[in-house]
Amino acid sequence: MAMDKPVCLIDTESDGKLCVQQSALEILLKIDQPVVVVAVVGLYRTGKSYLMNRLAGKQTGFALGSTIESKTKGIWMWCVPHPSKKETTLVLLDTEGLGDVDKGDSKHDTNIFCLAVLLSSTLVYNSRGTIDNNAIEELQYVTELTECIKVKSSNEDVDESIEFVKFFPSFIWAVRDFTLELKIDDKDVTENEYLEFALKLKQGTSKKVMEYNLPRECIQKYFPSRTCFTFPFPTAPENVTRLESLNSADLSPDFLKVTDRFCEFVFHKSQTKKLKEGYTVTGRVLGNLAKTYVDTISSGAVPCLENAVIAMATIENEAAVKEGLEVYQSGMEKLKNSFPLELKDVSSEHQQLSNLATQTFMKRSFKDTDGKYLKSLEV
Repeated sequence: MAMDKPVCLIDTESDGKLCVQQSALEILLKIDQPVVVVAVVGLYRTGKSYLMNRLAGKQTGFALGSTIESKTKGIWMWCVPHPSKKETTLVLLDTEGLGDVDKGDSKHDTNIFCLAVLLSSTLVYNSRGTIDNNAIEELQYVTELTECIKVKSSNEDVDESIEFVKFFPSFIWAVRDFTLELKIDDKDVTENEYLEFALKLKQGTSKKVMEYNLPRECIQKYFPSRTCFTFPFPTAPENVTRLESLNSADLSPDFLKVTDRFCEFVFHKSQTKKLKEGYTVTGRVLGNLAKTYVDTISSGAVPCLENAVIAMATIENEAAVKEGLEVYQSGMEKLKNSFPLELKDVSSEHQQLSNLATQTFMKRSFKDTDGKYLKSLEV
């Protein structure tokens, strides 16, 4: 399913509640392939959209908009064939610029950030300048993740952060307009070492130290797989507003080099999206997941990974039973046309069709652990 431009997947209604756009949902529901989902989050006006367009292999697409008013409202989606994984779709999600003065609703920002985490297999955090204390504080949403996502539906008092890690995306920090040298104490360091140095905790128990450490602890705990890319200025400052219309020749070779490395890394290292117990997510499942999570958030409840998996299982298994039955029924219809037949022929044909129906069911079924749905197919 190739799309020539992005569409809005999650929008904000006039009452401020989030909703899934039906037309985007229908695109996802038609995708039976596994999906690699890459979401980009970050403060508005940090050039997130340029990276997303490059991942889509296009010059334009996601709105870059150079004015201060943030262009992306909600979450926009672009599905393209994966450039290096066969039979896989790459789903790119561009989130609304966080911290937009106009919107001024931090709960809304937190919800968008949580949805990006819940739906993606790779989360790219895009910031500007350096990874200083400011940049880390702007990632405050990480400290709120435990309040806006639950793993289990029961209220047992367990440390969920250990569970979180199993389904959370891998994390890439993209630092734009980076002007420093990659050195710590006069020693050359890699981009990843630079990130780890910025995430180092301070010793002590004062309130100030605790506040300094909290976002760093959360990033370390929730995102054990972390990578950093530092991008130099792309072009002369007066051209930055026209990034999407510039030719490669007008962009800094170093900037292009990092962009190519970033894209290569995402294409080869980003994993297919998985649910609990390693179930591979297809476009169809992703669409249903988005709907489940958004409906839950809009109702004022906290999205729960366990409940979402149960909801997915019901949707997929009911559809699997229907597909299995259709295979059996259309086979039997054809058989009727060749009557009269020997009983043994009818019986062996019935057996073959039953097996085919079961195989069709198994291909799509999900977590039918007690065999309830398979039994309903056999009745």
